[in-house]
Amino acid sequence: MKLVIIFGPQAVGKMTVGQELEKITKLKLFHNHMTIELVSPYFSYGTPQGKRLVNLFRQEIFEEVAKSDLPGLIFTFVWAFDLEQDGEYIRKISELFESNGGQVCYVELEADASERLERNKSPHRLLHKPTKRDIAWSERDLLDTMKHYRLNSETGEIKHEHYIRIDNTQESG
Repeated sequence: MKLVIIFGPQAVGKMTVGQELEKITKLKLFHNHMTIELVSPYFSYGTPQGKRLVNLFRQEIFEEVAKSDLPGLIFTFVWAFDLEQDGEYIRKISELFESNGGQVCYVELEADASERLERNKSPHRLLHKPTKRDIAWSERDLLDTMKHYRLNSETGEIKHEHYIRIDNTQESG
């Protein structure tokens, strides 16, 4: 069993990379917006209710997959490195899979902000993430998040045997 956590800032290409990885492995993709989109007709992800429900659904899926005979899971996440709770969340998910005999791999993506702003409007992204279809709001959210949080690790910050960092600024979907 494997858990591949693909992380990086918004519109860096996590879902797209996850979809390609899903095609070449037997792992299932669980991109972060699958639960956000499920809950959003009722509660915005920014509300306490929305966050609680998103986290509840994710946790239940992680627990069931970790103890199943599935080959593994690909999960995407926007990790704010300056928020202790984000690091703790990743540790808990990783420990859940490792305690069930799984191997955890970390894939960090980075890309220039100008490229991410372009990707933010891509038809592929908007098809899979309805809550991003308000482009003006989504761009503001992307830019505000960049101002307030550190969304990529610092060199040497992640010390894990199965970790890779990829600058995919020049890659296209």
